[in-house]
Amino acid sequence: MKKHNFSAGPSILPQEVFEKASQAVLDFNNSGLSLLEISHRSKDFVAVMEEARSLALELLGLTGKGYQALFLSGGASLEFVRVPYNLMTKSGKAAYLDTGTWAAAALKEAREFGDTVIVASSKADNYTYIPTGYTIPSDADYFHCTSNNTIFGTQMHSFPETDIPVVCDMSSDIFSRQLDFSQFGLIYAGAQKNMGPAGTTLVLVKEELLGKTGRHIPSILDYKQHIDKESMYNTPSVFAVYTSYLTLQWLKNNGGIAAMEKKNNAKAELLYTEIDRNPLFIGTSKTEDRSKMNVTFLLNDESHTEQFDKLWKAAGISGLAGHRSVGGYRASIYNAMPIESVQVLVDVMKELEKNV
Repeated sequence: MKKHNFSAGPSILPQEVFEKASQAVLDFNNSGLSLLEISHRSKDFVAVMEEARSLALELLGLTGKGYQALFLSGGASLEFVRVPYNLMTKSGKAAYLDTGTWAAAALKEAREFGDTVIVASSKADNYTYIPTGYTIPSDADYFHCTSNNTIFGTQMHSFPETDIPVVCDMSSDIFSRQLDFSQFGLIYAGAQKNMGPAGTTLVLVKEELLGKTGRHIPSILDYKQHIDKESMYNTPSVFAVYTSYLTLQWLKNNGGIAAMEKKNNAKAELLYTEIDRNPLFIGTSKTEDRSKMNVTFLLNDESHTEQFDKLWKAAGISGLAGHRSVGGYRASIYNAMPIESVQVLVDVMKELEKNV
């Protein structure tokens, strides 16, 4: 039986993507060679890279708006470093919104480059909400935020208006909902949530923002170098980029972001409705800041833990355990998660209620 994979990442991908990627591992484009052994500079893979970059811009509505799409290595964690290297001036500063573990990690790296202002933080309340009402310094080189917090189950449902460039880590909710993506100067996202396997990171950057820091930037960390080399400055993660390309194709063929948002809203509503209805469970994040991608919840009585764990495991559910920072459970319901799997989880929650 295929598992219902609620893992926070690496996570579920569309079944047809698994099948096409598997075939490519055996024989890529009828070449007689595996995708894993071809040159990244072969015409077939260069075409994949070009199309993947183009699709990313198209799906986000950024085509022809001065943005470049890059597939880079090092995960979102390396972008924590690349962002201040490329956007913070030598005598400048940056503003950061602290909403979770990964936002704090980005902030830590930025402090190595200059003055870093925390405009607001929800750390004191274990990141259970998204702060509001903060002021962004008008003289900052950029404002950084994390759109969705996988560990704590919170999500930014709106973004502040500011005249400075906005940088957003969208690792866990990119391509999941409609936004005006041109409000961001730079977006980055690790692939292993909504787009592909671990091993590549998508970066979308407004090219006019680059080259203004006065810093010497090592080539491997310089966005301009990667733009000039069309994401081929160093050997890309061929399999991760190809699988991301397949996922972007799947997304486009299935109605794009608008269709995904409708499905994601339905999945989230189904699960949150049960959490709020069922007296055995309670959500961990503030209602108005709940994530549509990562649903975090607890048992009201931990004595039911063993019984509940047996039930969801017997139902073929995988990856439901919550992060140690929150405890309890975390259901990650990314784009490729079918609503039928969410219904299986809801049915298990109802079954527990009947049996205790």
